[in-house]
Amino acid sequence: MTSERHRQSWLAAMPILFVALWSTGFIGAKFGLPHAEPFTFLFVRFVLTLALLVPLVVLLRAGWPQGPRLWGHIAISGLLVHGAYLGGVFYGIYQGMPAGLAALLVGLQPLLTAGLAGPLLGERLGRLQWLGLVMGLVGIALVLGGKLDPGEMLFQGFGLGALASVTVALVGISLGTLYQKRFCTGMPLLSGTVVQYLGAGTLLGLGALLFETREIDWAPTFLLTLAWLVLVLSISAILLLMALIKRGEASRVASLFYLVPPVTALEAWWLFDERLPPLSLAGMAIAIAGVVLVVRSGPGSPQSRSR
Repeated sequence: MTSERHRQSWLAAMPILFVALWSTGFIGAKFGLPHAEPFTFLFVRFVLTLALLVPLVVLLRAGWPQGPRLWGHIAISGLLVHGAYLGGVFYGIYQGMPAGLAALLVGLQPLLTAGLAGPLLGERLGRLQWLGLVMGLVGIALVLGGKLDPGEMLFQGFGLGALASVTVALVGISLGTLYQKRFCTGMPLLSGTVVQYLGAGTLLGLGALLFETREIDWAPTFLLTLAWLVLVLSISAILLLMALIKRGEASRVASLFYLVPPVTALEAWWLFDERLPPLSLAGMAIAIAGVVLVVRSGPGSPQSRSR
């Protein structure tokens, strides 16, 4: 009885922990990108992550994906979830896009994922879920709209390349979530993540080789940021995301990303003394309420069964 209670508590805490960890990615980009170009930064991050994960797979005797077909599907999902998403976000911020605006743009992911989940996966959303998704979008706009002047957001000095790269990140994480749910349900969690990083690392390594100088300033700030991103983001948070995708509908998992910009705003306030006006606080409350609607109004929830 006690062990079951602990299991249920852990399952309930997984989404909260994921959001808290995932939100630090934008902060890590802000700390690390002054010391390395984006593709080089991410390639080093993935190499270090693989250096930790591969021995862990061997020590735990975790099974590897069965068959070349599943390996291929997992690698493609890694290209989308890790390569396209992280490469797009980091490149956009490196090119001058404010981290808050990047968070807002990729925060559109739940709406895009929910819109595609129906035709691609056969997931049907109820009216309360759609209401929750729209509330989450409004909440994000309020959070970041309270911090950034709309005119300044359009004229921050970044070009179409930055905007296009963040759009690639948005499409990548949305399609990657759906692709993994559709084709990678048999993926072993630990070794499957290794295959994903191999695919994404290859892509980003080619990007660094072709388009960057690959010079790195190994300052203490960069080393600490890299350690955090490897241990906390690339291992802990990603394993949580894979587990959440495996046990939940894609649209409900995607709704968690609505909480990332508000939490990132809180972290920026704490670390960089960026003030949160009342409008941003109201947006956070609306975004959280929207996520609750999506998660609690899913097909398996009591509300949906009563409709």
